[in-house]
Amino acid sequence: MTLADLATPALVVEAAALESNLATMAAALPGPRLRPHVKAHKCTRLATRQAALGHRGFTCATVREMEGLARAGLGADLLLANEILDAKRLFGLARLDARVTLAVDSSETIAAAARAGLREVLIDVEVGLPRCGCPPDRAGALADEARRSGLVVRGVMGYEGHVVGVEDRDRRATETRRSMELLLAAHAVTGGEIISAGGTGTFDQNTWATEIQAGSYALMDTAYERLGLPFVCALSILATVVSRRADWAVADCGLKALGMDHGNPRIDDHAVWFCSDEHTTFGGPEGAPPTVGVGDRIRLWPAHVDPTVAYHEELHVIDGERVLESWPIDLRGW
Repeated sequence: MTLADLATPALVVEAAALESNLATMAAALPGPRLRPHVKAHKCTRLATRQAALGHRGFTCATVREMEGLARAGLGADLLLANEILDAKRLFGLARLDARVTLAVDSSETIAAAARAGLREVLIDVEVGLPRCGCPPDRAGALADEARRSGLVVRGVMGYEGHVVGVEDRDRRATETRRSMELLLAAHAVTGGEIISAGGTGTFDQNTWATEIQAGSYALMDTAYERLGLPFVCALSILATVVSRRADWAVADCGLKALGMDHGNPRIDDHAVWFCSDEHTTFGGPEGAPPTVGVGDRIRLWPAHVDPTVAYHEELHVIDGERVLESWPIDLRGW
Protein backbone atom coordinates (compact mmCIF):
# COMPACT_ATOMS: atom_id res chain seq x y z
CA MET A 1 0.00 0.00 0.00
CA THR A 2 1.12 3.55 -0.69
CA LEU A 3 -0.11 6.96 0.38
CA ALA A 4 -2.04 7.18 -2.87
CA ASP A 5 -4.16 4.23 -1.72
CA LEU A 6 -5.35 5.94 1.47
CA ALA A 7 -8.74 7.60 1.69
CA THR A 8 -8.39 11.11 3.09
CA PRO A 9 -8.27 12.56 5.63
CA ALA A 10 -5.86 9.93 6.96
CA LEU A 11 -3.64 9.97 10.03
CA VAL A 12 -0.05 9.14 9.03
CA VAL A 13 3.08 8.72 11.14
CA GLU A 14 6.62 8.84 9.83
CA ALA A 15 8.27 5.63 11.05
CA ALA A 16 11.78 7.06 11.34
CA ALA A 17 10.60 10.14 13.25
CA LEU A 18 8.55 8.03 15.64
CA GLU A 19 11.44 5.69 16.38
CA SER A 20 13.78 8.64 16.89
CA ASN A 21 11.38 10.22 19.39
CA LEU A 22 10.93 6.97 21.30
CA ALA A 23 14.67 6.31 21.47
CA THR A 24 15.50 9.88 22.49
CA MET A 25 13.07 9.79 25.39
CA ALA A 26 14.15 6.30 26.48
CA ALA A 27 17.74 7.54 26.69
CA ALA A 28 16.74 10.66 28.64
CA LEU A 29 14.29 8.95 31.02
CA PRO A 30 15.09 5.24 31.09
CA GLY A 31 12.76 2.57 32.42
CA PRO A 32 10.54 3.66 35.32
CA ARG A 33 11.68 7.29 35.13
CA LEU A 34 9.04 7.62 32.39
CA ARG A 35 5.40 6.62 32.80
CA PRO A 36 4.15 7.33 29.23
CA HIS A 37 0.74 8.96 29.00
CA VAL A 38 -1.28 6.97 26.47
CA LYS A 39 -3.92 9.68 26.07
CA ALA A 40 -1.58 11.24 23.52
CA HIS A 41 -1.79 8.29 21.11
CA LYS A 42 -4.54 5.92 22.36
CA CYS A 43 -2.91 3.01 20.56
CA THR A 44 -1.84 -0.28 22.15
CA ARG A 45 0.54 -1.01 19.26
CA LEU A 46 2.45 2.18 20.06
CA ALA A 47 2.29 1.46 23.79
CA THR A 48 3.86 -1.92 23.06
CA ARG A 49 6.80 -0.13 21.44
CA GLN A 50 7.19 2.04 24.55
CA ALA A 51 7.10 -1.02 26.81
CA ALA A 52 9.75 -2.72 24.68
CA LEU A 53 12.02 0.24 25.42
CA GLY A 54 11.67 -0.35 29.16
CA HIS A 55 8.66 1.78 30.10
CA ARG A 56 6.42 -0.80 31.76
CA GLY A 57 4.18 1.59 33.69
CA PHE A 58 1.61 3.73 31.87
CA THR A 59 -0.48 6.80 32.64
CA CYS A 60 -4.08 6.79 31.46
CA ALA A 61 -6.81 9.42 31.23
CA THR A 62 -9.81 7.13 30.82
CA VAL A 63 -11.13 3.78 32.01
CA ARG A 64 -11.18 2.67 28.36
CA GLU A 65 -7.42 3.20 28.15
CA MET A 66 -6.87 1.18 31.33
CA GLU A 67 -9.02 -1.69 30.09
CA GLY A 68 -7.38 -1.75 26.67
CA LEU A 69 -3.85 -1.81 28.04
CA ALA A 70 -4.75 -4.60 30.44
CA ARG A 71 -6.24 -6.69 27.62
CA ALA A 72 -3.09 -6.11 25.58
CA GLY A 73 -0.91 -7.51 28.37
CA LEU A 74 0.41 -4.07 29.32
CA GLY A 75 -1.08 -3.91 32.80
CA ALA A 76 2.06 -4.21 34.92
CA ASP A 77 1.49 -0.77 36.51
CA LEU A 78 -1.38 1.42 35.32
CA LEU A 79 -2.17 4.85 36.76
CA LEU A 80 -5.53 6.48 36.09
CA ALA A 81 -4.43 10.10 36.53
CA ASN A 82 -7.99 11.28 36.74
CA GLU A 83 -10.69 11.49 39.38
CA ILE A 84 -13.63 9.13 38.89
CA LEU A 85 -16.80 8.49 40.88
CA ASP A 86 -18.74 6.18 38.54
CA ALA A 87 -19.30 3.02 40.62
CA LYS A 88 -19.71 0.70 37.63
CA ARG A 89 -16.47 1.87 36.02
CA LEU A 90 -14.57 1.71 39.30
CA PHE A 91 -15.87 -1.80 39.94
CA GLY A 92 -14.55 -2.84 36.52
CA LEU A 93 -11.15 -1.30 37.21
CA ALA A 94 -10.82 -3.23 40.46
CA ARG A 95 -11.29 -6.48 38.56
CA LEU A 96 -8.80 -5.91 35.78
CA ASP A 97 -5.89 -8.30 35.42
CA ALA A 98 -3.54 -5.41 36.10
CA ARG A 99 -1.98 -3.34 38.83
CA VAL A 100 -4.29 -0.34 39.09
CA THR A 101 -3.56 2.93 40.88
CA LEU A 102 -6.16 5.68 41.02
CA ALA A 103 -5.73 9.42 41.55
CA VAL A 104 -7.86 10.79 44.40
CA ASP A 105 -8.22 14.35 45.66
CA SER A 106 -11.21 14.31 48.03
CA SER A 107 -13.05 12.28 50.63
CA GLU A 108 -15.61 11.37 47.99
CA THR A 109 -13.09 9.94 45.51
CA ILE A 110 -11.36 8.03 48.31
CA ALA A 111 -14.64 6.50 49.47
CA ALA A 112 -15.60 5.55 45.92
CA ALA A 113 -12.26 3.81 45.34
CA ALA A 114 -12.51 1.89 48.61
CA ARG A 115 -16.11 0.78 47.96
CA ALA A 116 -15.13 -0.57 44.54
CA GLY A 117 -12.37 -2.71 46.00
CA LEU A 118 -9.47 -0.79 44.53
CA ARG A 119 -6.29 -1.10 46.55
CA GLU A 120 -3.80 1.65 45.59
CA VAL A 121 -4.05 5.40 45.14
CA LEU A 122 -1.98 8.52 44.60
CA ILE A 123 -2.99 11.76 46.27
CA ASP A 124 -3.55 14.25 43.44
CA VAL A 125 -2.26 17.70 44.40
CA GLU A 126 -3.05 21.00 42.68
CA VAL A 127 0.29 22.67 41.93
CA GLY A 128 -0.83 25.68 39.87
CA LEU A 129 -3.10 24.33 37.14
CA PRO A 130 -6.69 25.10 38.23
CA ARG A 131 -8.06 21.67 37.48
CA CYS A 132 -8.13 18.54 39.65
CA GLY A 133 -6.01 18.08 42.77
CA CYS A 134 -6.36 18.92 46.42
CA PRO A 135 -4.69 21.95 48.05
CA PRO A 136 -1.14 20.95 49.07
CA ASP A 137 -1.93 21.44 52.76
CA ARG A 138 -4.78 18.90 52.52
CA ALA A 139 -2.65 16.08 51.09
CA GLY A 140 -1.55 14.62 54.41
CA ALA A 141 -5.06 14.47 55.84
CA LEU A 142 -6.38 12.81 52.68
CA ALA A 143 -3.56 10.27 52.76
CA ASP A 144 -4.46 9.40 56.37
CA GLU A 145 -8.12 9.08 55.38
CA ALA A 146 -7.23 6.81 52.46
CA ARG A 147 -5.18 4.53 54.71
CA ARG A 148 -8.01 4.35 57.24
CA SER A 149 -10.23 3.25 54.35
CA GLY A 150 -7.89 0.33 53.64
CA LEU A 151 -6.12 1.87 50.66
CA VAL A 152 -2.37 1.88 50.04
CA VAL A 153 -1.08 5.40 49.35
CA ARG A 154 1.76 5.04 46.85
CA GLY A 155 2.62 8.75 46.93
CA VAL A 156 1.52 11.94 45.20
CA MET A 157 1.01 13.33 41.73
CA GLY A 158 0.71 16.91 40.52
CA TYR A 159 0.65 18.18 36.95
CA GLU A 160 2.30 21.47 36.04
CA GLY A 161 0.08 21.71 32.96
CA HIS A 162 0.02 25.50 33.10
CA VAL A 163 3.80 25.43 32.61
CA VAL A 164 4.58 22.72 30.05
CA GLY A 165 3.80 24.92 27.03
CA VAL A 166 5.66 28.08 28.12
CA GLU A 167 8.01 28.93 25.28
CA ASP A 168 10.65 30.76 27.35
CA ARG A 169 12.81 27.92 28.67
CA ASP A 170 14.11 29.79 31.73
CA ARG A 171 10.62 30.80 32.77
CA ARG A 172 9.40 27.25 32.19
CA ALA A 173 12.14 25.96 34.50
CA THR A 174 11.36 28.54 37.20
CA GLU A 175 7.63 27.81 37.16
CA THR A 176 8.25 24.07 37.20
CA ARG A 177 10.41 24.41 40.29
CA ARG A 178 7.69 26.42 42.05
CA SER A 179 5.10 23.78 41.23
CA MET A 180 7.34 20.97 42.42
CA GLU A 181 8.06 22.76 45.70
CA LEU A 182 4.34 22.51 46.39
CA LEU A 183 4.28 18.84 45.42
CA LEU A 184 7.34 18.00 47.51
CA ALA A 185 5.79 19.68 50.54
CA ALA A 186 2.68 17.58 50.04
CA HIS A 187 4.76 14.44 49.63
CA ALA A 188 6.61 15.12 52.88
CA VAL A 189 3.36 14.71 54.83
CA THR A 190 1.84 12.06 52.58
CA GLY A 191 4.62 9.51 52.19
CA GLY A 192 4.92 6.79 49.59
CA GLU A 193 7.59 6.07 47.02
CA ILE A 194 6.09 7.92 44.04
CA ILE A 195 6.22 11.58 43.05
CA SER A 196 4.50 11.62 39.67
CA ALA A 197 4.43 14.78 37.54
CA GLY A 198 5.63 16.39 34.37
CA GLY A 199 4.92 16.29 30.68
CA THR A 200 6.68 16.53 27.35
CA GLY A 201 7.40 20.23 27.80
CA THR A 202 9.17 19.75 31.15
CA PHE A 203 10.56 16.22 30.76
CA ASP A 204 14.19 17.40 31.05
CA GLN A 205 13.58 20.15 33.61
CA ASN A 206 11.50 18.37 36.21
CA THR A 207 14.21 16.65 38.22
CA TRP A 208 12.12 16.45 41.40
CA ALA A 209 9.53 13.89 40.27
CA THR A 210 10.42 10.21 40.50
CA GLU A 211 8.48 9.61 37.26
CA ILE A 212 7.42 11.82 34.35
CA GLN A 213 4.02 11.46 32.66
CA ALA A 214 5.04 12.62 29.18
CA GLY A 215 2.95 11.47 26.23
CA SER A 216 3.04 13.86 23.28
CA TYR A 217 6.77 13.34 22.68
CA ALA A 218 6.15 10.16 20.66
CA LEU A 219 4.08 11.79 17.90
CA MET A 220 4.65 15.49 18.69
CA ASP A 221 2.76 18.53 17.43
CA THR A 222 3.52 22.07 16.31
CA ALA A 223 2.75 23.59 19.73
CA TYR A 224 5.49 21.56 21.41
CA GLU A 225 7.73 21.96 18.36
CA ARG A 226 8.03 25.66 19.21
CA LEU A 227 9.77 24.80 22.49
CA GLY A 228 12.92 23.49 20.80
CA LEU A 229 12.65 20.02 22.33
CA PRO A 230 14.74 17.11 20.97
CA PHE A 231 11.70 15.53 19.32
CA VAL A 232 10.32 15.96 15.81
CA CYS A 233 6.78 16.03 14.48
CA ALA A 234 6.01 12.48 13.37
CA LEU A 235 2.26 12.73 12.92
CA SER A 236 0.38 14.55 10.19
CA ILE A 237 -2.93 14.27 8.38
CA LEU A 238 -2.88 13.37 4.72
CA ALA A 239 -5.53 15.39 2.87
CA THR A 240 -6.65 15.97 -0.70
CA VAL A 241 -7.04 19.36 -2.36
CA VAL A 242 -10.70 19.37 -3.43
CA SER A 243 -11.13 22.95 -4.64
CA ARG A 244 -8.93 25.75 -5.97
CA ARG A 245 -9.37 29.45 -6.73
CA ALA A 246 -6.84 32.00 -7.84
CA ASP A 247 -5.81 32.96 -4.33
CA TRP A 248 -6.67 29.93 -2.20
CA ALA A 249 -7.16 26.19 -2.11
CA VAL A 250 -9.31 23.89 0.03
CA ALA A 251 -8.36 20.51 1.51
CA ASP A 252 -10.75 17.82 2.76
CA CYS A 253 -9.60 17.97 6.38
CA GLY A 254 -11.31 20.20 8.91
CA LEU A 255 -12.46 20.56 12.49
CA LYS A 256 -13.78 16.99 12.64
CA ALA A 257 -10.28 15.63 12.01
CA LEU A 258 -8.11 18.13 13.90
CA GLY A 259 -7.54 19.16 17.49
CA MET A 260 -7.81 22.96 17.24
CA ASP A 261 -7.50 24.17 20.83
CA HIS A 262 -3.82 25.07 20.29
CA GLY A 263 -4.45 26.81 16.98
CA ASN A 264 -4.48 26.07 13.27
CA PRO A 265 -2.54 23.21 11.72
CA ARG A 266 0.53 23.93 9.61
CA ILE A 267 0.81 23.22 5.89
CA ASP A 268 4.42 23.38 4.70
CA ASP A 269 5.14 26.29 2.33
CA HIS A 270 1.58 27.58 2.67
CA ALA A 271 -0.49 29.74 5.02
CA VAL A 272 -3.60 28.29 6.66
CA TRP A 273 -6.46 30.78 6.56
CA PHE A 274 -9.09 28.93 8.56
CA CYS A 275 -10.63 25.53 9.26
CA SER A 276 -14.32 24.66 9.00
CA ASP A 277 -16.17 21.43 9.71
CA GLU A 278 -14.85 19.42 6.76
CA HIS A 279 -12.29 21.73 5.16
CA THR A 280 -9.10 23.73 5.59
CA THR A 281 -8.72 26.82 3.43
CA PHE A 282 -5.17 27.95 2.72
CA GLY A 283 -3.12 30.22 0.51
CA GLY A 284 0.50 30.52 -0.46
CA PRO A 285 3.14 32.18 1.73
CA GLU A 286 3.02 35.96 2.22
CA GLY A 287 -0.12 36.36 0.15
CA ALA A 288 1.11 34.42 -2.86
CA PRO A 289 -1.22 31.94 -4.58
CA PRO A 290 -1.04 28.31 -3.43
CA THR A 291 1.24 26.02 -5.41
CA VAL A 292 -1.12 23.03 -5.49
CA GLY A 293 -4.01 21.98 -7.68
CA VAL A 294 -7.20 19.99 -7.35
CA GLY A 295 -6.39 16.35 -6.65
CA ASP A 296 -2.99 16.99 -5.08
CA ARG A 297 -2.22 15.42 -1.71
CA ILE A 298 -0.93 17.63 1.11
CA ARG A 299 0.05 17.11 4.75
CA LEU A 300 -1.39 19.05 7.68
CA TRP A 301 0.67 19.13 10.89
CA PRO A 302 -1.66 19.52 13.91
CA ALA A 303 -1.03 21.92 16.76
CA HIS A 304 -2.34 19.48 19.38
CA VAL A 305 -1.74 15.79 18.86
CA ASP A 306 -3.92 14.31 21.63
CA PRO A 307 -7.41 15.35 20.44
CA THR A 308 -6.35 14.97 16.81
CA VAL A 309 -5.58 11.28 17.30
CA ALA A 310 -8.86 10.76 19.16
CA TYR A 311 -10.83 11.78 16.05
CA HIS A 312 -9.42 8.91 13.99
CA GLU A 313 -9.91 5.14 13.94
CA GLU A 314 -6.42 4.19 12.79
CA LEU A 315 -2.99 5.57 12.08
CA HIS A 316 -0.79 4.53 9.18
CA VAL A 317 2.94 4.12 9.79
CA ILE A 318 4.77 5.24 6.67
CA ASP A 319 8.22 5.39 5.10
CA GLY A 320 8.17 7.91 2.31
CA GLU A 321 5.28 6.92 0.06
CA ARG A 322 5.01 3.39 1.47
CA VAL A 323 2.50 2.43 4.13
CA LEU A 324 4.33 -0.03 6.36
CA GLU A 325 1.56 -0.83 8.85
CA SER A 326 -1.86 0.40 9.94
CA TRP A 327 -2.48 0.51 13.69
CA PRO A 328 -5.95 0.82 15.24
CA ILE A 329 -6.54 3.72 17.62
CA ASP A 330 -8.13 1.15 19.89
CA LEU A 331 -8.18 3.15 23.13
CA ARG A 332 -10.56 5.86 21.84
CA GLY A 333 -13.73 6.71 23.74
CA TRP A 334 -14.57 6.54 27.41
